[in-house]
Amino acid sequence: MEPLWPYATPGIPDHFFERLPGIPMSQREVRLVILSALRLGPEAVLWDIGAGTGTIAIEAALLCPQGSIVAVERDEDVALLIKKNCQRFGVTNVDVVVGNAPACLDSLSHVPDAILVGGGRDLKPLLIEAWQKLSPQGRLVVTAGNFQSLYAISESFSDLHVRNIEVVQAGGSRLETRGSNQVLQPITPIFILSGEKF
Repeated sequence: MEPLWPYATPGIPDHFFERLPGIPMSQREVRLVILSALRLGPEAVLWDIGAGTGTIAIEAALLCPQGSIVAVERDEDVALLIKKNCQRFGVTNVDVVVGNAPACLDSLSHVPDAILVGGGRDLKPLLIEAWQKLSPQGRLVVTAGNFQSLYAISESFSDLHVRNIEVVQAGGSRLETRGSNQVLQPITPIFILSGEKF
């Protein structure tokens, strides 16, 4: 059977993923920037904390078939959604963990080469704990959809002495068909902050 996404390049269209109402999903264009910021090697260990629909975990799993991806979600229904999406794309190297971060991080296997934190509340304690778990020379990537989160992440990066920090605001527009017309639909802008541990 032909795989749902048979390509070596990332950028799976959003409509390929199953979704649940109210559960956030990184749009394709934003996902590409996040994956670029993670800088994953072929055997990378990635923790995706707050994995949502599982789009990043699945794209990372396809990019790194010898790697290990851990998708952390606190809601069991959302974790089941991630598992369904993994099955849709035939990925077997994603471990879906139901748990609240940072409390559940001690139970995760493998030392991560990269950690993605998908925003959320109480970011500072989560980032401190994630930073402690991250391997030396590892990468921390955090997304922010509002200025309060952006400030908390920026302050945390300073406190943790994150090196080689990059900040990108991903956004733009996508051409879509609405009835008989083609219109530019805005992509929700998001801040992506990344850096390295030395």
